Amino acid sequence: MAGLSRIAPSSQPRAQKAFWRAVYGLSTRRADGGADAFMNYGYAPMANPNGSASRAPGRTGNAFATALYDRVVSARDLAGKDVLEVGCGRGGGTVHVFESHAPRSMVGVDLTPEAITYCQDRFARPGLRFLVADAEDLPFPDGSFDVVLNVESCHCYPDVPRFLEAAHRVLRPNGLLLLADVRHTSLARAVVGGPLHHEDVDDFRGQVQASSFTILEEEDVTPNVARALQLDSARRRAVVEDRVPRLLQPQALNFAGVEGTPLHDAYVGGDMTYLRMVLQKGAGL
Repeated sequence: MAGLSRIAPSSQPRAQKAFWRAVYGLSTRRADGGADAFMNYGYAPMANPNGSASRAPGRTGNAFATALYDRVVSARDLAGKDVLEVGCGRGGGTVHVFESHAPRSMVGVDLTPEAITYCQDRFARPGLRFLVADAEDLPFPDGSFDVVLNVESCHCYPDVPRFLEAAHRVLRPNGLLLLADVRHTSLARAVVGGPLHHEDVDDFRGQVQASSFTILEEEDVTPNVARALQLDSARRRAVVEDRVPRLLQPQALNFAGVEGTPLHDAYVGGDMTYLRMVLQKGAGL
């Protein structure tokens, strides 16, 4: 990612997309199902006011990941709705929402062909389908969906405002964009070797505020994500050590947010900010 800053500006968006497509394509080739279908950092409740720990998700491979999806979609009832997930990755979240929140139909799209093949082979069924698509140029007619879901994905996009325009276009009047993503708290506190290089959280808020959406809700869930990383750290480390060549393990452990790595410490120390947002398209638009 640091190398992208040395590429000619006109080529940077293409290079950034190619980088993420390669990263997720390679990681998908090593996936074998189950918890591998999820790629987010997870969510865990915080301590109760009396200081005791509130009930965390069970420590299975996908419990924290599904808890994040549940938190994001809890803002609205999806029953009977047509839902699009942009940046579905290996499809675990898409399938969880489809099975647990009863939308009428659901489509998952991702830029990485290997991820979509993975999803199609394992998860496609009536009412649930997967397509290769660019988040900034969604291949659907205007007003196709009631809800667009985007979880821990748009930090990879070269042009976030263009994605917001695309999501706005494919939504029906009063449709919702349910979004959760992370940014540096400030670029001055950017994490060396972290996955983000171009925006801080104020930039991100500014992009959303300048879009055609109305912000209905904003929640800082950074402490919940940090707690999930801590509780899930041993499992994440075991997966990396089992799947990744030893030479690449330090980078993979950091990418996975394993306890003791710079990225994990950035969440705990407040150098990263993870936001959940509910955005609405206006009536008649």
